[in-house]
Amino acid sequence: MKRIQIGQRWVGPGERCFIVAEVSCNHNQSFDRAVEIITAAKSAGADAVKLQTYTPDTLTIHCDKRWFRIPDDSIWSGKTLHDLYSEAYTPWDWHPKLQQIAVNLGLEFFSTPFDPTAVEFLQSLNVPAYKVASFEIVDLPLLRRIAQLKKPIILSTGMASLSEIDEAVAMLRECGAEAIALLKCTSAYPASPEDMNLRTIPHLARTFNVVSGLSDHTLGSSVAVAAVALGASIIEKHFILSRADGGPDATFSMEPMEFSDMVRSVRQVEQALGGISYICTRAEGKNLCFRRSLFIVEDVKAGETLTESNVRSIRPGYGLAPRHLHDVLGKVAIRNIPRGTPFSWDLIAGEGGR
Repeated sequence: MKRIQIGQRWVGPGERCFIVAEVSCNHNQSFDRAVEIITAAKSAGADAVKLQTYTPDTLTIHCDKRWFRIPDDSIWSGKTLHDLYSEAYTPWDWHPKLQQIAVNLGLEFFSTPFDPTAVEFLQSLNVPAYKVASFEIVDLPLLRRIAQLKKPIILSTGMASLSEIDEAVAMLRECGAEAIALLKCTSAYPASPEDMNLRTIPHLARTFNVVSGLSDHTLGSSVAVAAVALGASIIEKHFILSRADGGPDATFSMEPMEFSDMVRSVRQVEQALGGISYICTRAEGKNLCFRRSLFIVEDVKAGETLTESNVRSIRPGYGLAPRHLHDVLGKVAIRNIPRGTPFSWDLIAGEGGR
């Protein structure tokens, strides 16, 4: 499985998990708040920040017919699609300014384009990668245009069947994309842990020979941390200064302290995963002395037979290994041995005590 490079960072097996803070619409149409979000994301340990690049009119049309109204069981119910996107979009003239701020902070900066005009706009900014949202995985013409730019592509797979993912990946590769990452995603807002099916993450990697990760809309960090333990190379989480600020995505976004705790847990998991090893570590080596071993547990006189009463396997580990107990029992002591003596072969008759 190949790694991919996003800006200055390598992403994939053997590399640190690439953690993306999704700004989304959490700026609530305030440029200053967007800047604060990016700055806070850096402080919380993010590797990258991501925007969404669209306008209400590039994503839908202004229409109140029933097909354009958001269902009642959604957190955005009561609005039309155009209403929602008018509230949620990020002004395009903010992008270069926010990009410069992010880059100055040492963050990678990229975005999700939702139509060809957004792709061209982001290309003019020379973003290091493109994200494709789950809802756009079936938009093959959009995928074709992004792939032709031959930049890394991160594709969310929410709602997509295996055949739809296969079709999308095939299209990307056919059109020149080589660096592809697939994110397991459950497109519910918020998503429930029982709907996450994280074991799909390594399956995506194996099936499509790509970097895999998680776009996570669950509350909290436990799902993201578990995903890293299963091999996720990318974690994407919505990021907000405070859920109390409100906004379309506030309910399933992480606050800075939560995000920071998640990053810390992810880094600890990465350290703990290590590699396949059966070698005693240096820290463990100091405790070898507390293993069990054979000890004289009653005073033994010269010529006395060793039995289960006067030789036992106990802690600590300074005596003969316990596996030799049956070799020792029945042998005769060649000298007086005080209670508490670690057993060794030179305490009994015969070469090597045998």
